Amino acid sequence: MDLLDSDACYRVIQTRDARFDGRLFVAVTSTGIYCRPICPARTPKRENCRFFASAAASQEEGFRPCLRCRPETAPDLASWRGTSNTVSRALALIAEGALDGGEAGVDALAERLGVGGRQLRRLFKQHLGATPVAVAQTRRVLFAKQLIQETRMPLAEVALAAGFGSIRRFNETFQDLYQRPPSALRRKQAVETTSSAAAEAGVTLRLRYRPPYDWAAMLAYLSARAIQGVEQVSDSRYLRTVSQDGAVGTVEVSHEPARNNLVARIRFPRVQSLPAIVARVRRVFDVGADIEVIGAHLSRDPFLAPLVALRPGLRAPGAWDGFELAVRAILGQQVTVVAARRLAGQLVGLCADAPVDGLAPGLSRAFPSPERVVATDLGALGMPSARKASLKALAEAALADPLLFQPFGTVEEGVARLRSIRGVGEWTAQYIALRALRETDAFPASDVALLRSAATDAGARPTPEDLLQRAEPWRPWRAYAAQHLWAADPGLLPRLQEVRHG
Repeated sequence: MDLLDSDACYRVIQTRDARFDGRLFVAVTSTGIYCRPICPARTPKRENCRFFASAAASQEEGFRPCLRCRPETAPDLASWRGTSNTVSRALALIAEGALDGGEAGVDALAERLGVGGRQLRRLFKQHLGATPVAVAQTRRVLFAKQLIQETRMPLAEVALAAGFGSIRRFNETFQDLYQRPPSALRRKQAVETTSSAAAEAGVTLRLRYRPPYDWAAMLAYLSARAIQGVEQVSDSRYLRTVSQDGAVGTVEVSHEPARNNLVARIRFPRVQSLPAIVARVRRVFDVGADIEVIGAHLSRDPFLAPLVALRPGLRAPGAWDGFELAVRAILGQQVTVVAARRLAGQLVGLCADAPVDGLAPGLSRAFPSPERVVATDLGALGMPSARKASLKALAEAALADPLLFQPFGTVEEGVARLRSIRGVGEWTAQYIALRALRETDAFPASDVALLRSAATDAGARPTPEDLLQRAEPWRPWRAYAAQHLWAADPGLLPRLQEVRHG
């Protein structure tokens, strides 16, 4: 599907306008190659250009990725085009493997999102110019290309990590798409390592984002909630344990502001888990947000405009794991962030598996699974018995429904499903929806800090109902409005300044 205003798109590639990187791809009919708008190659003739909303749409039309501008490293902004919440949520699930089964999984994915399969395909064509399966396949190929060029992983492991069913299929795909075998795409200085050496050294990947990015605010949020033994935060990096598919490892995330990258260094024994781990990093650090679009929308409100101007790169931190976030939310009911962090540490000590040696200095445990919480006596936790019962009910619900913490239907339907769990009220459900389900319109209106920050100049705080009414123009980005209100809360400023200047 070509974009409608082709002349405007051509002006973008003529000027190599970085603002459109990730939002636009140009395919050149004379070469059969598609590029990012910032590609350093000579600008093609206008009559040879076609324009697409996504890399998947370009590849579905038979074009192959450029080896110079590397479309696999473009900011992942396609999910925000047209502010289609359904497409955005579907892409998040695809990134975690929802369509690994191919076309047969599209209807199941659509059902989880509360739409029909036909409607989901139509939305993908409308906003991305490609089918859901084509998007999944393109992601797989581009992720493999990134692993080939940025790591020293053996090519057989690259194929496995990217989700190819066989080495033969992997080789055939790259030969068809790039007209050369995968080995020819490896940088000359990158010598393959053995599997054991690669696992020990870790895999380092760069995740590009659209600037600006308020790294200090992100670290302040993570630091205030870091659980001893599970997480560590300094003024330059975030480090945590990873439990996935029965194995335990670590991930370290740092910032390259000059290149608009986050750098994720992953040490994990199972290469098949890499896509899911990378998807979690993207979710926690909100890498895919088109922050300019969100900020422009929220700035229409005179009350929010100065807050957005103060922190133009503020992101909405996500959850590493849905169950972990939901547990933290229950632990944080009616207590301070410091108290909730202390309780989380106690819970890890009670429920987690035995400490794991050799992960990283200061890291020794993974956050406990629902099975461990169900099987553990929580009597030693210093909290009311009703809240302990809520933790048990939450763990049982997570075991009964493995998809509990993934998008389901509308925001309201997802919140209602969470509220059916004992001890999960409106605030808790909205908070889980915001952080774990990544619902951009979730809004815990009864949150004390939100109400405090939304007070009038005279000091009068709104009621939750008043705040909800005021927030109507903020849709569909109320989650980001909430983040700006939280950041404006006087109680958070000292810690933010400490991280900024530490």
